[in-house]
Amino acid sequence: MNLNLTTATRYGLNILALLGGSVALYLGRSIFIPLIISALLASILWPWAKFLNRRIGMPWFISCFAAIGVLVVFHLAVFTLVALAIPQMIADLPAPNDQAKQKEMYAKIRSGLQNASPLPINDTFPQDPDQSGFYQQVRKYLTGDYITNALLELTKLGASFLWQGVLILFILLFLLLEGELLAKKVRNIFGPGPQVQHQVTSAFKEMADAVRSYLVWRTIVNFGLAFALFIFYWSLELKQPLLWAVLTFILCYVPYLGTIAAGIPPVLDALVYGNPGIAMLIIVVYCAVVTFEGYIIVPWVMGQSMDLNATTVLIGCLFWDLVWGTSGLFLAMPLMAAIKAVCIHVEGWSAWGHLMSSEPIPEPVPARDIVNIEDLANAIKNAPDPAKAVVVGHPPAESTAGKP
Repeated sequence: MNLNLTTATRYGLNILALLGGSVALYLGRSIFIPLIISALLASILWPWAKFLNRRIGMPWFISCFAAIGVLVVFHLAVFTLVALAIPQMIADLPAPNDQAKQKEMYAKIRSGLQNASPLPINDTFPQDPDQSGFYQQVRKYLTGDYITNALLELTKLGASFLWQGVLILFILLFLLLEGELLAKKVRNIFGPGPQVQHQVTSAFKEMADAVRSYLVWRTIVNFGLAFALFIFYWSLELKQPLLWAVLTFILCYVPYLGTIAAGIPPVLDALVYGNPGIAMLIIVVYCAVVTFEGYIIVPWVMGQSMDLNATTVLIGCLFWDLVWGTSGLFLAMPLMAAIKAVCIHVEGWSAWGHLMSSEPIPEPVPARDIVNIEDLANAIKNAPDPAKAVVVGHPPAESTAGKP
């Protein structure tokens, strides 16, 4: 049946399909998020498990368990660092009933902001704490049930993360154990033909390579960045250098937005417990370090694996944050890289893949450079002297005989 759809109708159907897919992703986020995270982790751990199985001779089941064990140890180390740093930060806060220490901390914050800000701050931060709306609001949080409720919510969030982590580990184990079999079954969904199988295999391979390269190198770069900033913060004698370094390691998985958010806490730390000069030094050094990391280190170590332009990255972050919230922000980059790899290999979608890429589109071959084989053969056949036949699409070379 030929529906004779117009261009406007096709665009409308595509937009409806996009909206329907977005709604489905949002409603099924409790299923899709653990599954996507497990698939991303499987792409990272697969070569390691394969190495243990083929080079060392471990059984495949033991190799998968060993690879997952390394992942668990890594996450436990990060969690331990955060768990050790947060109580220290809470201990530095004034007690709910200690008004003198609260006013002393307010005076330090006001003094730091006044020395660092080029504009007057008396309207927002008056000298008398009792006349400050900011101070009254903070005091309300400290003296009421806000902290208790916040700790309860944090406990619930931690329990939710624990359950999600256990679920992800189980899915990851099954994906590793049945990886090759699942890959063959997925390829068969798209058709039994060898050409189709080759295209699907190429798309999956490029997608896995891009995601693996991004996640591995992003982790290494984040670790190096966090370590360098920890040394810098520790040398400036900030109150929580370890916590700010770990926060940088985690938030830098979110492009642009996470890098900006990770630089705010150490500046506030310097304003409260240090002086405005240290805060300005932190801003300058942090901007220099993240600029060097973003424009030199990351392109050099990642190469073309994350060939995504800035517009695609920002739109991807906004879209996945709208659909999956904070989890979507952390998953935006590998998901967009996977989508781009699929678009490049699917016939009719390559233009969308090039749209997301930061590389220029290859220039089309001019019409005069395209040689038609049949016209070339006829020209040679009908020419009086085949050796002087003119190639179709190219003007004859001008003779230089008799010219000076």
